[in-house]
Amino acid sequence: MIVAVVVVAVLLSTAAGLALVRVVRGPALLDRVVAAEVLISIIIGALGAEAAVNRHATTLPILIALSMLGFVGSVALVRFAAGEEA
Repeated sequence: MIVAVVVVAVLLSTAAGLALVRVVRGPALLDRVVAAEVLISIIIGALGAEAAVNRHATTLPILIALSMLGFVGSVALVRFAAGEEA
């Protein structure tokens, strides 16, 4: 079990680091928006993995709030960017 937790932690950390690089170096606004969405998804995955390992559901409201934040934020920024291009 500990090996699986370590593997998941390493994979999620690597993915988060790569998403952060894309947020910082993204050539366009939409690249940064997609990278931020990926980063939020990675955080949701990490919190879900933590809840599964510790067998509790206390982080469920946080997962729902992060999901809503990611969706609303992405849609708002894409609408803003689409308004600039049109």
